[in-house]
Amino acid sequence: MNLPKINSERLWQRHMIMAEIGATSAGGVDRQALTAEDIEAHRLLADWAVDLGFAVEIDAIGNMFIRRPGRVASAPPVAGGSHTDTQPKGGRFDGIFGVLAAFEVLQTAEEAGVETEVSLEAIAWNNEEGSRYGPACMGSAVHAGAAPLDEMLDLTDRNGVTLRACVEDLAAELPMAEERNLGAPLAAYIEPHIEQALELETNENVIGAVTGMQGYRRFKTTVIGDAAHSGTTPHARRRDAFLAAVDMARALRDATEDPADRVRFTIGKFEIPDSGLAIVPGRVEFVVDLRHPEKEMLTELGDQVAVICEQNKGPCEVACEEIAQQPPMTFDEAIVAGVERSAENRGFSHQRIYSSAGHDARHAAKLGRAGMIFIPCWQGLSHNEAERAEPEHIAAGTQVLSDMMLELAMSKE
Repeated sequence: MNLPKINSERLWQRHMIMAEIGATSAGGVDRQALTAEDIEAHRLLADWAVDLGFAVEIDAIGNMFIRRPGRVASAPPVAGGSHTDTQPKGGRFDGIFGVLAAFEVLQTAEEAGVETEVSLEAIAWNNEEGSRYGPACMGSAVHAGAAPLDEMLDLTDRNGVTLRACVEDLAAELPMAEERNLGAPLAAYIEPHIEQALELETNENVIGAVTGMQGYRRFKTTVIGDAAHSGTTPHARRRDAFLAAVDMARALRDATEDPADRVRFTIGKFEIPDSGLAIVPGRVEFVVDLRHPEKEMLTELGDQVAVICEQNKGPCEVACEEIAQQPPMTFDEAIVAGVERSAENRGFSHQRIYSSAGHDARHAAKLGRAGMIFIPCWQGLSHNEAERAEPEHIAAGTQVLSDMMLELAMSKE
């Protein structure tokens, strides 16, 4: 089967156009979920889709679907995609690569006159990063039934703006979009993404056939002491929430030390509400992000978090609440093998690889067969304004995606 080649120059140009929406002075992108910048990116994608005669749909949580119809329009589609939103100071390729790659597949098929049995779709999942509204991967989770719609829509950002209002703003900017039902099944979903780590670059491979994704548990920890005057309160009388939190963090770090370097322990959010230069902190809040590829070890380590915090609270009080968890998961073997085969056929060096980061493909796997394609990123940097991917790697990942999606969508099985 002779499958068409993508237009790599057009693909790269679109990446550079998108990088201007929310561009930062340091060369990165600030395009958080459903801000004016993110909505602008959605509108641009939708305009491109309409120009090519593709259908545009949005669902109740703000996910956007671009469809090129197949012969059996009612059948579940073969889809690719990722997300358009970024971290506050994010990079130019995280997420948007997958969306633009999937869109390029649809346009390549259209220009080549390829007829498919089922429809092809490019999906832009809403709020994957979770930087403006938590949790991460919210859009795909709600769509797949893993998170409650109304509860998510009622969330507010730091300025008191509800997600519901933002989704309404998105819908207003996409008058061409039809309504998409939540939970619509997929024949297959393949998500291209930069690796966000060093394995492909170190091994000098271009394509990673992703076999699975590690699990995580997240704990919001609140330490309560007494706010006091820093000059007049003796140490013996202090209930310093900050010092207690530091002791907890150190003990958690020691407990999760792993010579094999498979445990991922992070405190990425640490806040002292009502802090001041001359105030002994009376309250500290921090979030523990714990990840591991094995369910048993993840369970064992996670169950220790509250115990360790209690043991190291000193004169303070502590409350530890688990706010999110996902077990490790494995992608469909036929998809993994298909990525390897497509890479081999195109002459791209490749390997199997495991994802240490979370992605929307986790939830899409509840709707149909799913997998991922990784490409290298410079020095493994991501969630960073210096994030970089090479044009030839962008093209290679998209070509593998195109071959995979077209083969699956043309099949009558």
